[in-house]
Amino acid sequence: MTNETTNGRTTGSVVAEISTSLDGFVAGPNDGPENALGDGGERLHEWVYELSSWRAQHGLEGGTTNETDERLAESVENTGAVVMGRRMFSNEDGPWGDEPFEGHWGDEPPFGVPVFVLTHHPREPLELGGTTFTFVTEGVDDALERAREAAGEKDISIAGGASTIRQCLRTGLLDELRIHLVPVLLGDGIRLFDRSGDRIELERTRVSESDGVTHLEFRPA
Repeated sequence: MTNETTNGRTTGSVVAEISTSLDGFVAGPNDGPENALGDGGERLHEWVYELSSWRAQHGLEGGTTNETDERLAESVENTGAVVMGRRMFSNEDGPWGDEPFEGHWGDEPPFGVPVFVLTHHPREPLELGGTTFTFVTEGVDDALERAREAAGEKDISIAGGASTIRQCLRTGLLDELRIHLVPVLLGDGIRLFDRSGDRIELERTRVSESDGVTHLEFRPA
């Protein structure tokens, strides 16, 4: 259930936000625990690295302040919980093993809110810095239910990967889709969308641009 804020913005939404190449890839080929974004995938995120709000989220000083930075800061402020797929967390499938991978973000992950990881394999919650990762084996509906309880009136961010975003969109669970379109052709890798056979109408709600990226925002029609 969404809630209207005093400035007119609707919060309590389920929002997916992801960078893609012009040919539709969200990561390059050969991704893995030591190569989270695949070969060449870092190129998709260069636009964000110098923004002041991104740097602050990662414990860094300085950075650029502009409209894109303000939008990112607003998104971070409005997020109360995160849902992500197993492959975004670890770029691998199967049982976790005796020494399970602890994610790509080090001892101080930038989230600072509860994160719910979709997986087929049970695992105890993981606490790193100010972030707790809870591993959910009952599917995306259960993960979103837990995330809503944790987020309160704030938004739930569907952080990725591509299959998790597609699942939320196709099942009607997504309220907003934000695509950061980067002018590069990766040629191969992980696609955001595939040939599902589903027809989904989207309404464009906002278009803006900054250095090296075009920001597209949609909501299901």
